[in-house]
This record gives sequence, C-alpha cells and structure tokens, in this order.
Amino acid sequence: MPENNAEKLRLQLRTDNKGWKKWGPYLSERQWGTVREDYSQSGYAWGSTTHDMARSKAYRWGEEGIGGISDNKQHVCIAFAFWNHKDRILKERFFGLTPAESNHGEDVKEIYYYLDSTPTHSYQKMLYKYPHATFPYEKLIEESIKRSRQEPEYELLDTGVFDKDEYFDITIEYAKADEQDILIKITVENRSKLAAPITVLPTVWFRNTWSWGYENYKHQPTLLGVEKSHIEVNHKLVGHFNLYAENAKDFLFCDNKTNFEKLYKSPAQSPYTKDGINDYIINQKQTSINPEKIGTKASVHYDDVIPALGKKEYRIRFTNTKPDEPFEDFDAIFKKRIEEADEFYDAIQKDIKDEKLKSIQRQAYAGMLWTKQWYYYNVFEWLKGDPSTPRPDANRKEGRNSGWKHMYTSNILSMPDKWEYPWFAAWDLAFHTLPLARLDPDFAKRQLSVILREYYMHPNGQIPAYEWSFSDVNPPVHAWATWKVYQIDKSNNGGVGDTVFLERIFHKLLLNFTWWVNLKDQNGNNIFGGGFLGMDNIGVFDRSADLPTGGHLEQADGTGWMAMYCLNMLRIACEIALKNPVYQDMASKFFEHFLHISGAMQALGENKLNLWDEEDQFYYDMLHKENGDAELLKIRSMVGLIPLFAVEVLTPELLEKLPIFKRRVEWVLKNRPDLAGLVSSWHIPGKGETRLLSTLRGHRMKMILKRMFDEKEFLSDFGVRSLSKYHKEHPYKFKHDGGVIQVDYTPAEATGDMFGGNSNWRGPIWFPMNYLILDSLEKFHSYYGKEFKVEFPTESGELMNLQEAAEGVAERLLALFVRGSNKKIPMYGEYKKFQEDPLFNKNHLFFEYFDGDTGKGLGANHQTGWTGLITEIIRHLHGDGEQTFF
Repeated sequence: MPENNAEKLRLQLRTDNKGWKKWGPYLSERQWGTVREDYSQSGYAWGSTTHDMARSKAYRWGEEGIGGISDNKQHVCIAFAFWNHKDRILKERFFGLTPAESNHGEDVKEIYYYLDSTPTHSYQKMLYKYPHATFPYEKLIEESIKRSRQEPEYELLDTGVFDKDEYFDITIEYAKADEQDILIKITVENRSKLAAPITVLPTVWFRNTWSWGYENYKHQPTLLGVEKSHIEVNHKLVGHFNLYAENAKDFLFCDNKTNFEKLYKSPAQSPYTKDGINDYIINQKQTSINPEKIGTKASVHYDDVIPALGKKEYRIRFTNTKPDEPFEDFDAIFKKRIEEADEFYDAIQKDIKDEKLKSIQRQAYAGMLWTKQWYYYNVFEWLKGDPSTPRPDANRKEGRNSGWKHMYTSNILSMPDKWEYPWFAAWDLAFHTLPLARLDPDFAKRQLSVILREYYMHPNGQIPAYEWSFSDVNPPVHAWATWKVYQIDKSNNGGVGDTVFLERIFHKLLLNFTWWVNLKDQNGNNIFGGGFLGMDNIGVFDRSADLPTGGHLEQADGTGWMAMYCLNMLRIACEIALKNPVYQDMASKFFEHFLHISGAMQALGENKLNLWDEEDQFYYDMLHKENGDAELLKIRSMVGLIPLFAVEVLTPELLEKLPIFKRRVEWVLKNRPDLAGLVSSWHIPGKGETRLLSTLRGHRMKMILKRMFDEKEFLSDFGVRSLSKYHKEHPYKFKHDGGVIQVDYTPAEATGDMFGGNSNWRGPIWFPMNYLILDSLEKFHSYYGKEFKVEFPTESGELMNLQEAAEGVAERLLALFVRGSNKKIPMYGEYKKFQEDPLFNKNHLFFEYFDGDTGKGLGANHQTGWTGLITEIIRHLHGDGEQTFF
C-alpha cells in the first residue's frame, strides 16, 4: 500500500479500539432473546425478552439498532427507526423468528446489505429494504409454524411484499470528519411508481447504566433539546457532544427505561419510557414524550411523502465540536472519505480485474467490519443479579455458565452474524481473523489475544465457546489462526513478523493445549473425544451430551484436531526460536507429541483398535461400550476428513537455523523406529532432508483424497460436502434399545431437532472446513511437488497436482456467488427477485452454509464471519499471483 493511503495512516496511529476506531458499528442487531438478558426461572432466553417486548424494556447488557453506531463501550448509541404509516409498530429493530416460531431455528426476516466500510469506520454504508405495505409480522410467524422440518423456511420474499416493487431503499452512510466528529446521511429512495409516506427517526440514546443500583453508575446522563436543530448530549464518561439535524420537523424525547406498567402490570417508574416515541408516532399518545425536551433517548422527527421513483436525503452531524455551520462542509467530507475508501480498497484489490469479484470481495470485507460488536457480560454479576432488581432464582447459581464466574467481557469482538448470532463464538472468531488481518492486522491480533486473556479463558485452560454454554467444546483452531494472521501481517509488513504477538499467544495456548490433553484424552492413549466440536448434528448422537448407550466416544475429528494443534504449535515454536533459541525445546515437545498422536491413530494399544477402517479406507469415530466392546460408527462425514488438516512441512533451511531442534528430530527418528515410520522425508541435493509431518501419508492420503474428490460422495459442484452423498442411498443405521437411529444425507436444512435444527452438518457445504481443506492440500503440494498427481474429480480421468486440485475446489466455492451456465447465481436458489432484479442482485448476501447439491444459501444470511473467507479465495484465484493459501 502506498504511504499516502489516508486510511492506512489512520490505522497506524494506534493499535487499540480508540482514536479513529472509538466510534463504530458496535451495536447488536438483536439484544432480545440473548442469554445475557435472560433472568427467567426457566432459563429460556427466547421467552425472557421477546421482539414484542424489546421496544419497551431497557436492556442490561447491551443495545441494538438498525445501522447503528456507538462509542467503544456503548455508552452513547445512534441508530434509526422508520415507519411506513401502516405498521403497528415502528421499525426500530430487525424482525426475526425464534426457534419455537420457525421450522429451522431462529432466523431474521428482513432484507439488508452491508455495502462498504473502512477499518476505522471513517466511511460506512449499508442498505435496508423497507416495504410500503404493512410488514407481515404475523404472517411470517403463522406460516413458519405450519411448516415441517422437511420444508424450506418461509421467507420475507415469499409473502409477496416486494412483488410490485412497492418499497423504500434506505441507505445509511457515515463519514467521519475527525475521530469524534461524525456525519450521517440517510437517503430514502422510493422504488414504486406511486408516491408513499415515510417517517424517518434518527435516534440517539444512552445505554442504561443507572437503573441497576450501583453507586458508581448512579449518575444519569442527559439529552437536551436546545432548539429545533440541535440536541446537547452529555455523558460523564464519554463527554459533551452536539447532534445537529438539518430541517427537522421536531425532536421527540423519552427515557431509556422499562415500561413496567405495560410489560409487568406494575407501577410505572417513569412517565416517558423506552417505547414513548413509538407510542407517540403510532398511537398519537401525546403524554408519552417529554414536552421539556429532555431525556435519555431522543429522535429527530422527519415526515415526508417520497414521490414516485423519487428520493429524499436527511443529514445529521454528531460532533464534540460546535461548528457555526454544521452542514457547510458536509458533502465535501463525504466525498473525501469515499475517495479514501476507494483508494484503500484499490490497493488491496489492485490485481483483481473482474469488477463483479471485486464487488463480492469488498462487500464481504464490509460485512466483516460492520459485524463488530461491543460484547458485555460480567458472569458473576449476571448470576447474582443487580441490587435494584428482583433476586434471580436460586438455581441460577448452579445453572448456565455458573462455572465461569471469572468471566468479564467488555470488548469489541467480531460476531458471526449480529442478528442470528449476536455473541462471540470461539472457533468462528478464529476464521474471522484471516480476512480481518488483510484490512486491520492489529484488530485481528487483538481478537485472538483477548479470548485467551485471564478474564475469558477458564483458569483450567478452556477457551469459552459461546454464551449459551461457555463449557461446550469447539475445535482447537486458534493456533492455526494465530499462525495465519502472523503470516499475513508479516507479508504486509515487509517480511517483519510480530513475534511478540506470537509469543504472547503461544503461552496462553500452552494452557489450552494442556487442558485438552488432561480432559479430552479419556484413556491417556493420545486418542481424543471432545463432544460436538462445532459440527452440531454430524454424528449419530448429540456428541455434547451423555451417550444413550453409555460408554464414550473416541473421535476421529477430535484426534485429528489435536494432531493439527500439535503441528501448529510446533511451527509457532520454530518461528519464535529463530529469535529465542530456548523455544527449540518446545518445538521438540510438540514434534514428539504429534508423533504419539499420529501413531495412536494408526493402531491403539494391545488390541490394535483403529479409527481407520481398512474395508472402507476411511476414518470413523469409535464407540466404546460399557461392556468393553468397541464399534466404529461408519458415517462418511467431515469427521473422517479432518485428519487431513494435520500436516506440516519442515524444510532443511528451517532446520539448519534450529540446531537443537534438528538434533532432537534426528535422534527420535534414529532411536524410535516405530515413530520414524510416521515421518516422510525427501532429500534435496545440497540442502538436506525436507520432512513431511502428517497423520496421512502415502496410501491413506490417496484414499481420503479419492473419496473427497468423488462427486458421488463429498465433491459437490460448489465445494466439499460435510457428509458423503453415499448416504443418500445408503443411510447409516445404528440399532439401539430396540430401535434404529438413522443418519441420512441431508443437503439442505436439518430435518431433525438436534441443536435446535438451525444448522446442518449432514450434507451442506461449510466455508471454514473447505478453507482448511484448501490450506492442507497446498501444504501437501509444497512437499510432493508438481509431479504428484491425483484424479480430480475422481473417475474423471483428469490428473492434476494437489495445488491444482485445491484451486479446483476453490473455483467451486466461488461458483456459489457468480452466475453459472444457466444464468443463475446458485446461492439465491429459486428466488427470482434475487436472481433477476438488479436492485437486489447487485448486492451480496453471505450465508452460513450452502445446499450440498444446489448451492442454495442457508442459515444466517449475513454471516460474513467465516463465509467472509471468500475474500481469501478471490485473492488467491484472481489476485496477486500468490500460489498458496498457507
């Protein structure tokens, strides 16, 4: 990037989330229905605070809004509400269904896109499509409840509200004049041939910190209407700000306080509650807003009729200055920030020629940046309750997350999806950091660092999974992500790596690695369990629960993950050892531990029990029964592909720089012939031995690849499936307790209830696993070279090397987003609006997972989290000529 890149210079000013990053898109899109807001006796978070309650209840742990921003501790919030003069409520928050209302789990029922953002949020842009017709809240619920698990979800487009193009395109943009001087523009475009009314309500409010009974937070901040165009914003911690509104009709004030009378039939604690502006606009209730123009929540009130095919622009300025003419330089600043955003992305995308691919990549980056969120959760306070609120049920002290009392989160984190998953998920977060590292390596490094801090990581070394159960076990991918981010940062920094970051993370990962060894290797034989490991319904049983058969599982994926973990830690130790030779001992430790795990995967103990099945030439989980019997659970799933991820190449150049480690490697290979057979080597004349460390070598690797590249099994037109298509005609059946538990190939949404039915690992395509496959294939290629070839696809007669095969898989993943030979974009399925209407299909959604047969997007549809890895795939296939994912 050139030195005169303004956005890059802003990033270099500081590495934390202050300065130019102090204000950003840190609001959630759904705070209702979260664990943090649940103080119910039942522990059913979805019923504790519902969408219908949300407009009336002050939240304890965070705020939500449409297209909103806040400071980095979410004290002051700005977002938008709209009304089409037909709905029964203001559109203050995105609507979606709870698991009880939907046939496939929680799901947002709105259409919106993140269009652009710089890493410092000096410029941001998003688009929301709001129907003229009454929003079909009830119809979406009623029709969804009727549908079975075997039917697709009932979506907003299915209701017909967009059929006649009677809707508003509402574009929300931000441009920062300075660190705390923010210009806001809302553009409402009427896409109909008929004029239509709209109310626009830019809203500023304070997160309620004063109602919970804490002495340090008893001070109540104030919003004060000075005149028709100016609101003073005063907060003891954040400071004094001014909000200027151009040509406002008036200002409406209430308080961000719960409407106890409405929700709980108890005496009101304030005459002007959180829902006061809603009640004033919708019900013309004059007494619900404060005539004194003071409060803790305020909206700028605009009412307009937008002409047919016309548009209207609204301008706001939020600043810690007091300009004489707040809007004099408004357009010039916007123009400058847009130019700087283009300059920033032009540098990143300089070698990508295809404009469509550039658009997909840039919007994926935008989604990654828009889905930052301030995540706040003090588990100790949450368990005991607040001084001024009713004491929670006594059982709460032993209930959900009660073993995580040390946990105190108050950070800007990357969310998987701010509506469907408005909480951090540990293994998702690891994948997020790769695209983020291309934009803002300091932010990416902070993400990996923070969840390993003592106020996140359990004292026993476990990494918290997600708020529904911090004790669930996710795959150990953080060492892998740490190494990837380090490499990206090193490449961007002229070949100079941040070994301080690497060393800091390494020490924390040692604690986590030890936790895995102590807790998940049940028999001490280097074969691991782990539970569901992120792949919710992939097995016969719920792998996070006690087995209905009794006994325990030894998991091919758990063991493969740990072998991969060893090699990631080995590689990190080698890199640190180049500066601090002491770490050669740690490299030796992980080298030997890997060999023991790899050896155990070949044959277990005296009985030679093996996770590898010679008949099927595939890895399976093994069920150990209470009577001592053992049985392979022969499901051809991603579980059996994960051992592929455990691969590392040690070059003679690296080993020569690490003489102590080199001697230990050579000693082990000489004196432990049983382990030496697990290491392949290739002699390079004049250089020495290149060594391949992998759980899969030779025959087994070839057999795994043969099955993975078989279009009748794992290889789809759109990537690698999570379950083999073999099970479509040959479902796996497990006999238990007089019945049969069956696993079928299910390429789309889940047809069962395991994990709520809102995700499916029995056939669909998932980006994180596919990316790890690409990464592993190219590591193998770096060892075997161009002459080693496999059939791709299997039985096609076409031979290609492993790098070419990786690119073949990558091209199939990219095909999800672009028009195929049938002129359709696979991820949009049967929806003509998305396929044919340029006002829809010029923008991009990023789905959680994809149909294993058709490529249709499924699950959360703003999950640029790990589906944001498409940015790396575009970069590799069409970017700067880099020949490797790793």
